[in-house]
Amino acid sequence: MKIDELKVLFSEEQIQKRIKELADEMNKLYKKEEVTAICVLKGAVMFAADLVKHLDMPIQMEFIRLSSYGAGTTTSGKVHAVDISLPDLNNKNVLIIEDIVDTGLTAKFLTDFINNNFKTKSTKFCSLLDKKISRVTDIEPDYFGFEIDNKFVVGYGLDFDGYFRNLRYIGYKN
Repeated sequence: MKIDELKVLFSEEQIQKRIKELADEMNKLYKKEEVTAICVLKGAVMFAADLVKHLDMPIQMEFIRLSSYGAGTTTSGKVHAVDISLPDLNNKNVLIIEDIVDTGLTAKFLTDFINNNFKTKSTKFCSLLDKKISRVTDIEPDYFGFEIDNKFVVGYGLDFDGYFRNLRYIGYKN
């Protein structure tokens, strides 16, 4: 995949506008209550960084690494916990921030892990992209930026073999 082969799916302006809308919804929900935001590395780092800038409550940020992709564009079908060490989340408002929910396996793994190990005050799942067409679980994000069809996307944190994360937009190859 080459950068000049990419078509823009969501521009930088569209992404930033939607992030502000999501933050407005969350600000109404949490009403200044403390939130522990868990960013799923590496793909969600751009989204999480921009989202928390617009949240009006005390935020504790945590970072975990999960993986369900092998090389290229296909999911392995298995979730690997690369680093899932978290502080005590009991009685905390937890906001999981992910780049994309496609099969739902990673989202389900993570929400099950949190629900089985902690008694949170609330647990919400926010994904920049929601690819419902690929879903194999019954999980749905509480918040999402954009719904997409069956495209392999890169940019704004999403990668192809480690590249393209730094693009300011989300693109796809025809």
